[in-house]
Formats: sequence, structure tokens, C-alpha cells
Amino acid sequence: MTALVGYIFSAGGVVALLLVCVVWLRTRPGSRLARRSLLAVAVFYACAGTYAVSHSVGLVLISGLRPFEQADVAAGPTAIVVLGSGSFTARDWTENQFSVVDPTAATRVLEAVRVFKLIDQAWIISSGGRVDPDDPDAPTGQTMRDALVQLGVPEARIVVETKSRNTHEEAVVVAPLLASMGIRQTVLVTSEIHMRRSLGTFRAAGIDAVPAIARPPFNNLSFSDWVLPSGLGLYEGAQVAHEVLGIAYYAARGWYRS
Repeated sequence: MTALVGYIFSAGGVVALLLVCVVWLRTRPGSRLARRSLLAVAVFYACAGTYAVSHSVGLVLISGLRPFEQADVAAGPTAIVVLGSGSFTARDWTENQFSVVDPTAATRVLEAVRVFKLIDQAWIISSGGRVDPDDPDAPTGQTMRDALVQLGVPEARIVVETKSRNTHEEAVVVAPLLASMGIRQTVLVTSEIHMRRSLGTFRAAGIDAVPAIARPPFNNLSFSDWVLPSGLGLYEGAQVAHEVLGIAYYAARGWYRS
């Protein structure tokens, strides 16, 4: 599902669907359905690719969420679970490697560090493996751990989890890990658009977590960024569609509890 949604909300998806409609119209010039389909695809991408439209739809998913505050948790041992997003691994001509987090994971790492500094006796669980076992990039749990250490979190306070491939598996893997650590209070760090599904997924796994939303990676947008169709708008639309479909799918599988 992730790959399909990503493709639909991409430049390739735009070109492919418009091309299908154009070919259809060329072969059936008298078809009213072909003309309407071409118009519908054009309008869909004009709306989906406009950041203001995609963001407005996504507001439903982030309603009621706010930045984490120290008073949101009680005193005592606490685990900060930061959910992975992705990594990028660069290689030189002799196969030396250098891996970094992607922009979304970077915002989550920053939020995890901020929360860590607000809480005494905190641990951080850096969670996330490879979605595809053949992915050559480093697991996001590993690259986030490196970024956390770089930003001042003691490595001894970080637990790395790289087995999970999606949000459901992260919850399933992290739940027994928290139990083995004897920690009952959990702060969940992820992007605000991803938080609703994440909280429901962890709740279904028996973890009632306190949300700590990361600040969106795209700030200080210009007026044209908001109102003109763009790659940024398509990216935002993909995130919203992925979460809406993800919640429905997880609920159907019994992986989500509201």
C-alpha cells in the first residue's frame, strides 16, 4: 500500500494517469467518459498537489495534538519511543559508507532529544528496521541512534530496535521490550500526521503512550508554496492519504484501537 500511494502522489503517477487518459481520448475521441476522466484526473492532481489543500485535509488527523510538556508525565522511569522514518546511505568508489536519517526522522530525533532533556531517568528506544529486507540503506533505528548520540544523548541510555518494518511491528516489538525494562510510562515520538495511527497501534498492543509530536520538516513556506501545485503538495497529500488508509487498514486487521 505504501508503494502504491507513494507512486500515485508522485510526478510519475501524474504523468502515467494523464497519459492513460490522453491515449484513451485519442483512441475514443467521441467518448464523454474519457473527457470526464481526463478532467477528473487533472482536477484531482491540481488539488492533491496544492499544499494548502493537502494540509487542510490532514488537520483532521492532528486535531487535539500539541507539543509535549514536562507536566505531561509523572516522575519516575520513562521510555521515550521514537519511531523511525527512513535513512540514506552514501557510498564512495571503494564502498565506504556514510548513513544519515531522512528529513522526517531528523525532526523526530530532535523532538526525542528535547523530551529526553525534560525527563529524569529517561531511556530512549530508537525504533525502526528496513521496510524491504533488500534495502541497501541502514536501518532507521540505527541511524537515529547515531543522530541521538551526536546531539548529546548518552549512548548508554539508548536502546536500538531494528527488527520492525512498519508501525504495527514497532508496537509489537517494543511492548515486550518495555516490560523487560520494567518501564510502565511511555512517551511516543513521531510526526504529528503519523501520531493518531501510532497511538492507536500502540494502544492495541497494550501501551498507553503520551504523544510528543515532532515539528513538521517544512517550515517558513511562501505564499506560492501554499497555493500552487508542487512536489511538496504531492508529498503532503501522500502522507495524508497513507495515514487515512493506514488507520482503516489497521482497524480492519485489529491492529488499531481508538
